[in-house]
Amino acid sequence: MSAVSDPLEVCVKAFITVPNKLGDCPFCQRVLLPIEEKHLPYDMKFLKLSPEGKVPVIKLEDKWVPDSDIFSTFIGFLNSKDASDGIEQALLNELSALNDHIKENGLFINGEKVSAFDLSLGPRLYHLEIALGHYKKWLVRESVGSRAIFSLDSLVKTRAFPEEVIAGWRPKLMG
Repeated sequence: MSAVSDPLEVCVKAFITVPNKLGDCPFCQRVLLPIEEKHLPYDMKFLKLSPEGKVPVIKLEDKWVPDSDIFSTFIGFLNSKDASDGIEQALLNELSALNDHIKENGLFINGEKVSAFDLSLGPRLYHLEIALGHYKKWLVRESVGSRAIFSLDSLVKTRAFPEEVIAGWRPKLMG
């Protein structure tokens, strides 16, 4: 593996309207957050999405390692056209459990210090908040007890603009 001083090569989704600018992908952001938190040097490369929808995000030992994750309840609710299908309530239950856990434990999932789980969850909550606010007129910020993750410099530095998140989800809703 490269020396510590060599920057990691990280491939991310590009901004739809501005080439060579970080786009709206929460999975790319999830990978960038721990790198930012640890203040490791990295070099962002902008590649198109693979046919499977996965972004190749980091190069380790000369091999591109893809990363993707699905937050199915959020996506199910975002795509739902039937208010009685129970998906909205399932999402509310998940957010309520998260809210209760954070209220009992501190600013973050594991207490007062940010963890890998927070860094993984933050981009998903950001997308959930923006997309559901726009497409479902849903107010998420009040549903989650702690917003400490949203104030982390690493999250602020790596997140997409709200309009880019909205534009990024549009094709998934029309497909």
